[in-house]
Amino acid sequence: MEDKAVGTEKPEKKPKGSSEKAAKEKAPVAAAKRKDLPDNFKFIVRMVNTDINGELSVLLGLTKIHGIGLRAAQTITKLTGISPNTMIGSLEDAQIAKLEETVMGLVELVPGWMVNRQHDWESGDDMHLVGVDVEVFRRDDINRMKMIRCYKGIRHERGQKVRGQRTKSNGRTGLQVGVIRQKLAPAEAGEKKEEKKE
Repeated sequence: MEDKAVGTEKPEKKPKGSSEKAAKEKAPVAAAKRKDLPDNFKFIVRMVNTDINGELSVLLGLTKIHGIGLRAAQTITKLTGISPNTMIGSLEDAQIAKLEETVMGLVELVPGWMVNRQHDWESGDDMHLVGVDVEVFRRDDINRMKMIRCYKGIRHERGQKVRGQRTKSNGRTGLQVGVIRQKLAPAEAGEKKEEKKE
């Protein structure tokens, strides 16, 4: 017979964050949020070829577009007259179209120091790149630097750091880190074995 002392059994451990009380509190809040949303609420808003979560505010939603930062988003909301704190999914189609039109024509509405591409290399104009254009122009710039064999282009080709950072202790890719001991030659290894036997 196995005698077990009363009270010595360990209680089962529950994973962190799985308390029943917390789960009960979160469920009604999520349901309440859904009830507050209007019937024509858009959970995904498509703007400048980018899917934006409709539950984000207009200010944060605009920053999901490549090329639009927080300052540019604030400027866009002021230019359009839309409150930055409203959920972007609750906007009407006309307001979303107005936002998109302002984003695309931002270069004409803001001063030259605020755009993200000043004095373009080919045209010499100020441009504000958004969406896919940001990556396309960046890739073209790097390829041009490689083609004309300037210092930055060569560094890009070699995969080294481009902007003057130190490389003695950082960026050591493709190497074994630490001291590498040389392997003993087979002849030397045989001699050492003979010495041990004697």
